[in-house]
Amino acid sequence: HGETGTGKELVAQAIHQLSGRSKRLMITVNCAALPAALIESELFGREKGAFTGAISRQAGRFEFAHGSTLLLDEIAEMPLETQAKLLRVLQNGTFERLGSSVSIKADVRIIAATNRDLLRQVEVGFFREDLYYRINVLPIRLPSLRERKECLRPLAEILLHKSCQSMRREIGGFTREAIEAIEAYDWPGNIRQLANT
Repeated sequence: HGETGTGKELVAQAIHQLSGRSKRLMITVNCAALPAALIESELFGREKGAFTGAISRQAGRFEFAHGSTLLLDEIAEMPLETQAKLLRVLQNGTFERLGSSVSIKADVRIIAATNRDLLRQVEVGFFREDLYYRINVLPIRLPSLRERKECLRPLAEILLHKSCQSMRREIGGFTREAIEAIEAYDWPGNIRQLANT
């Protein structure tokens, strides 16, 4: 959990890379970017003819993530109906492609990321309480940059170095005035905004 731009996906990648599942590719699903009508097909796959336009069989992200890690980014945006199906997969370790009655076993580590207060989403009825408790096993809160001002200078220097490499330029560093300006600002867009600046 953390504000937009705090590096949730980077932390998920680090968890995956430092795990026994790192030999396999981590699979990411941006739940906010997928239309509600397609998210179930993306997660669980589909059989040919499962719905209008399904002209071929397609494996879902759970199949691709077997033996690996599946990052459900912006999980608070997942429709309630899909949340119920996700809960079933987490409880049983099995799922069915859309249009199929054959169960498929999946050994998948789930990392869920959000910038919303999921407990508040539960209270207002936008997120399933049983799913919340199922995924809230090891919560990690990423602080905003305004909460860790001591990180601004080293982060800015790392980001400047990366930017110089990508643009094939050499810049010696920041002036004292530039560092003071960086440290005085609140960075509401967090690391993403700092990197772009």
